[in-house]
Amino acid sequence: MLEGSILQQLETAHRHTTRPIRFGVYYKNTLVALCHALEDHILTDDGTPLVITAFQQGKWYLQEAQRYADIAQRSSEIVIMAASESGFAEHPTSQLPNVDLVALDSVDPVAQEWHLIILSPKYTAMVICQELSEADYGSTGVPTSDLERKFYGLWTFEPELVQDTAEIAIAHIKKYNPELANKLTADKEQIVPSMDRSQNLGAVVSRVVDYLQTGQDNLSIPTALQKQTLDRNLVSNEIQAFLRMAQLMDMADINNPMAAAEVVVLAEAIAQLLDLPAWQIKRLRLAALLHRIDPLQNAESVLTFGNTPTRYKEDAPSCPLIPGAQVLRTMPRLRAVAQIITHQSEWWNGAGEPAGLAGDEIPLESRILALLADFQWRVNQRKSSNLSREQIFTQALDECKQQESIHFDPKLVDTLALLVMGLQQGLDLPLMTPKFSAGIWILDSQWDSHSKISEEIGSYFT
Repeated sequence: MLEGSILQQLETAHRHTTRPIRFGVYYKNTLVALCHALEDHILTDDGTPLVITAFQQGKWYLQEAQRYADIAQRSSEIVIMAASESGFAEHPTSQLPNVDLVALDSVDPVAQEWHLIILSPKYTAMVICQELSEADYGSTGVPTSDLERKFYGLWTFEPELVQDTAEIAIAHIKKYNPELANKLTADKEQIVPSMDRSQNLGAVVSRVVDYLQTGQDNLSIPTALQKQTLDRNLVSNEIQAFLRMAQLMDMADINNPMAAAEVVVLAEAIAQLLDLPAWQIKRLRLAALLHRIDPLQNAESVLTFGNTPTRYKEDAPSCPLIPGAQVLRTMPRLRAVAQIITHQSEWWNGAGEPAGLAGDEIPLESRILALLADFQWRVNQRKSSNLSREQIFTQALDECKQQESIHFDPKLVDTLALLVMGLQQGLDLPLMTPKFSAGIWILDSQWDSHSKISEEIGSYFT
């Protein structure tokens, strides 16, 4: 990591916090898809964001300059950092009143970075990375294909990280242009976040996933192995987009910020008591992580064929197209998970939604998720009371029992009762606090890399 770079300063600032940043490695084709998705969202959104970007060399900016003229029309301010080259300051986009250039010294470490930082009243987003050095590539050497170039960094929607990065970038800009830095600080302070940022993320996430999928379809790589490697990197980032959205939804709920992590732990324990196969446990784990996405009733895929939005047809009424889960269906590998989340609101007696399924017609994972999400919520409601741990579990279980054969599968309620008995007798289910790794939740070491995530996904989410 380059000394004095924005990436290095961000890592240093978070190194000794409770949530240190763990970065990932991304191929250029993945970053292009991510940046284009975020840029195009600016063009369709009315948030008029503050945009700070770094292009490494002026020539890369010049290739995108006309595009940035369009983005400038929908932004309050755009700052472009790059090592200056011929035409850098003369392009018409550079002359726009809300576009400011920062000509970086060639020895400035930021001139080796690739950034896109977006601060909008409706959402925050960023891509921040720097290219691997020749030594980092090791024995394989620097790739000959431009799309296979690798970058070290992260992308995220998390407001705190984006805000911190923007402040570091503005401090760096101040070395070149103090007046501009002061203006950016004032502009940043004027951005009042929407009270419902997690809901607004639905459209952003959908666009990111669609662009990543398009990137997969358009890969033109000489060998099948190279294409597979790039494809896996894109797939892992699609999954991360959903996980980031779920993470922010939990963070926005100050009364129950650990809902997903706690439901995951309960789900894995119940699944083991039921002796479910490993592939089903893993699928249930991901559904538990994402189970709160369903309230995004306005989230729609922006993927289109011609001018007609894509809609994935289902052959049976057991999988209706409710908008909240539709955003998951934009990714084929997550359609099974989307079905689990969709049917968590079904009732055992058939009185639920969206399809009115009853009994064993409801997918098993959906029945488990419905019961455990309700139990976790009831336990969480009592955490601030003076009740003992045993009393909290007993009361939450008793309320779930009142709904057995009505809302919940009676056999699963019996299984939950066994788990609660164990908890009351001292059984410990250690809550695995989600680790922040390039914005993704990691629940165990086997998920701690992009390629392994892709291998896992391919094996059991189809």
